[in-house]
Amino acid sequence: MAVIRSRASTKSKLAWGGSVIALLLSALACQVDIGGPDSPGALEPAASEAIEPASEAWESALSSALQTGQLAVLLTEAQVTALLQQRLEQQTNPVLRDPQVTLRDGVMRIYGTTEQGPIQASVQVTIAPRLESDGTVFFEVTNADFGPFPVPEGARQSISTMLTEAFTSPMGSLATGIRITSIAIADGQIAIVGELR
Repeated sequence: MAVIRSRASTKSKLAWGGSVIALLLSALACQVDIGGPDSPGALEPAASEAIEPASEAWESALSSALQTGQLAVLLTEAQVTALLQQRLEQQTNPVLRDPQVTLRDGVMRIYGTTEQGPIQASVQVTIAPRLESDGTVFFEVTNADFGPFPVPEGARQSISTMLTEAFTSPMGSLATGIRITSIAIADGQIAIVGELR
């Protein structure tokens, strides 16, 4: 009887050990969320229809600028979020997904998530617009966090370049003929004012 009990005990131990190994392997196959900065509350995802008003706002401002010599465009958080989402969707491996943009106190904050292999993290990027003396605009990343870690300088530069292009590309060939005179960010909106050169 001792031999039979020993075989049953061995089978039980092997089954238990196999279950533990299967559980560990399935845990390793899953993504690990390392957390990160919290979003500023319950932001609604950008509606796809917000893209049209953003493009219409640019078209209207540029059309008006050709007639009056003055450019003025006002974009909301939803429009900027949709514009950013559209840019990210054009990338083969976007650095950020599910972006949400807030426009407050002179800065743009972008919240979202990113995945690098099995690691998922919340991201927050703070951007300040910089107006150069020649009337060009640059969006500088002043702070960026990937989960609990700061974002490397190379990634910060990439984000700055992408945002600068996102805001200047709607001006198209007129970009070199427009001098931006002011940019203001407050109360959920960004206002860009300029003039034809």
